[in-house]
Amino acid sequence: MIKARTLAGVMLAGALFGSAQTTPELRVFFKDQVGLSDDQIAMIARGGAVAKVLPSQRPSEIVVFGAVFVNATPEEYVRFAFDLDRLRRLPSYLGVGRISDPPTLADLEGFALEPEDLRDLKTCKPGKCAVQLPTEAMQELQRSLDWSSGPGVASQVNDRIQRIALEVLRRYQAEGNSALGIYRDNSHPFDVDAELRSLLGRSEVLPVYLPALSRYVLDYPNTTLANVESSFYWERVSFGLKPTLRLNHVVAYRSAGPRGAAQVVAVKQLYASHYFQLALDITECIPDISPYGIKGFYLISLRGSTQQGLTGWKGTLLRRIVVGRIRSAQEKTLIAVKKELEERQ
Repeated sequence: MIKARTLAGVMLAGALFGSAQTTPELRVFFKDQVGLSDDQIAMIARGGAVAKVLPSQRPSEIVVFGAVFVNATPEEYVRFAFDLDRLRRLPSYLGVGRISDPPTLADLEGFALEPEDLRDLKTCKPGKCAVQLPTEAMQELQRSLDWSSGPGVASQVNDRIQRIALEVLRRYQAEGNSALGIYRDNSHPFDVDAELRSLLGRSEVLPVYLPALSRYVLDYPNTTLANVESSFYWERVSFGLKPTLRLNHVVAYRSAGPRGAAQVVAVKQLYASHYFQLALDITECIPDISPYGIKGFYLISLRGSTQQGLTGWKGTLLRRIVVGRIRSAQEKTLIAVKKELEERQ
């Protein structure tokens, strides 16, 4: 099993691979470090997708490992990761939009809350809110909106939400993680920047294998990184619970080393309206030939998040549901990505 000393350490464990890895070495990784069974390893070799929930340090942390063999090239996956038209066809995606450079309000058309969320916002206050918002944004909404304006209030709220998202994005591009604020939608304030630095700062894996990517994730925009492609987008997703709005920073990194080049795609969440206080997804492409002689690559995915409401006896019950749905969604997404890439061969 992977020793989950930190969420980030587990999430980024896949970064140890370079393109010259062989199937036997991957089998050792799958079996000894991830804890996959022989049947699961055989399923991956046959082209099936496997997703497994890994140990985490705290109940609020969820880490899901996933793997599938794809008959395509790593470069095609990187192009796929930046192709929003193709992302829209993946399971769980209800909407997605690209953020231009520089970002504009028009980029966020469609970035809108559900009717239930609009009703909940009316009574929101710091420490008690069904919608996840930075403290300043929550207070600004309460001060500035006319909640008695009838049907027109929905348009007002979504316009403000889009402006808040635009401001978060612009500040992040100028100041980095410190611009992401503190969530006070429940009784436990959550400082996104501090939590991300704590998790990644304790990682024993990333600084050894990909220190440049670690610095980029932590210190953007105050650091530079060669061989990197960076973009921003918003998405509306559903994992079986409430539809959730998310604002993301996606980075594709080509790392050259003694084992060859490794293609890595990292997706860092900047904001989510529900559940995900912090999320960081790492996907690595490992070129190889399957045991059946098929040339392609292993798509290794490690998705980690910190989520509210998963502690206490009620939270424990909810955690089982959430974890199961995230694992299932991860497996379905891997299958959909494989199908999308292989159909273009």
